[in-house]
Amino acid sequence: MFFRSFFDENLAHMSYLVGCQRTGEAIIIDPARNLQLYKETAEKEGLEIIAATETHIHADFVSGSREAAKQLGATLYLSDEGDENWKYQYLDEVNYVLLKDGSTFTIGLVEFQVMHTPGHTPESISFVLTDKGSGSTKPMGIFSGDFVFVGDIGRPDLLEKAAGVKGTASLGARQMFHSLKKFKSLPDYLQVWPAHGAGSACGKALGAVPVSTVGYEKLNNWALKIEDEEEFVTTLLTGQPEPPAYFAMMKKVNKLGPDYLNDGPIKTLSSVEELERFSSETVILDTRSAKDFAASHFKGAINIPFDKSITNWAGWLIGYDQNIVLITPEKDLDSIRKALASIGLDKIVARVEPAIALEDTSNLENYREIDVHQLQKLLHDDQYHLIDVRNQSEWDDGRIESAQHIMLGTLKNRLNEIPAGKKYIVQCRSGARSAIAASILQANGLHDVYNLKGGYIAWKKENLPILK
Repeated sequence: MFFRSFFDENLAHMSYLVGCQRTGEAIIIDPARNLQLYKETAEKEGLEIIAATETHIHADFVSGSREAAKQLGATLYLSDEGDENWKYQYLDEVNYVLLKDGSTFTIGLVEFQVMHTPGHTPESISFVLTDKGSGSTKPMGIFSGDFVFVGDIGRPDLLEKAAGVKGTASLGARQMFHSLKKFKSLPDYLQVWPAHGAGSACGKALGAVPVSTVGYEKLNNWALKIEDEEEFVTTLLTGQPEPPAYFAMMKKVNKLGPDYLNDGPIKTLSSVEELERFSSETVILDTRSAKDFAASHFKGAINIPFDKSITNWAGWLIGYDQNIVLITPEKDLDSIRKALASIGLDKIVARVEPAIALEDTSNLENYREIDVHQLQKLLHDDQYHLIDVRNQSEWDDGRIESAQHIMLGTLKNRLNEIPAGKKYIVQCRSGARSAIAASILQANGLHDVYNLKGGYIAWKKENLPILK
């Protein structure tokens, strides 16, 4: 048997390619939208990808299953669990097999047995793998999707918080409690192959180790130690992070069927005048570092630096109905395009080199940084207004006096809550998210902005006053 895992650090997403080396057939589990790495690996190993499957209708990235059916002619093995609200809507255009609890299917001599494991979502399934090609009759491991992670389990509140399906969080938590009983009955030696690692918003405390075992999780995973259902439900639902705004759209996209990838050329702008002609419905996204953006940037642009968090904040801050113009070097264009496409942000209409965007000094602005001691002196000056853009859990743990709390992902929709006519200081944990916030404020007409250097960490380090 051939086994290879793939990790997308932008999404903290794990996917897998499993092949039978005797028959030369392979399957992708929880595929990313861009199939290139799977195709290259399969070709190198002399395998043909004949199938793709997914553990549930994903909410945090665009699934590559439909793309695999189109590009590779792959048969899709998909969940038939859950009610009518959790059925795939694009099956009339693909070859497919629907799966329920207890179903089995084979890829060559590799067997997959289906376990219905609801809780994270109603249709969630896991796959227990047995490598019969090696002569084994005992299973090797379980693809657990967003059911069991290393050190954590899938959150059950996304349908309610992100998709607005009322009452599903508590129901999902109770379903998760009973699904975990199935997991606990599995042999301790089984490897656990989850769909996410540390950094994913699909749980609250995911471990950074990419693989575990059933036995290890029984000993160390907090969720598998709680025997009382009420205690379990309360603990699971407490302290879950804010789900990114794009999760609701991803759920819909993956249910109805994602658009096929568009890899056509993107227009390159050659002058500031061309950039200025784009309408207010267009997002101008500058992907340079926060330091470079702060020093000088095109008026109206927002800044999300090109690093591993670009997909998360782009999903929060860019609408799916908005065209995107990138201010970014040509060398980064392909990688940025793939990152944005992984969450369905496909409407990139143009790109311009940073040097060109900065040519007309009349169209530029900047923002400054202040340190914590400067902030302390300004806290009681009515000309200044402090905005804390951290998550709710961070705010609850401690905050700076007089700060207004507006979590970064919600900032663009809550600008009306910010008092007018002030000088604005933005603050987060370390200064990275508040730099993005500074760009949001300036792009929306609040130009007198300062970023707190070092953020809340620097404030605490200097033993300055904290409110809880």
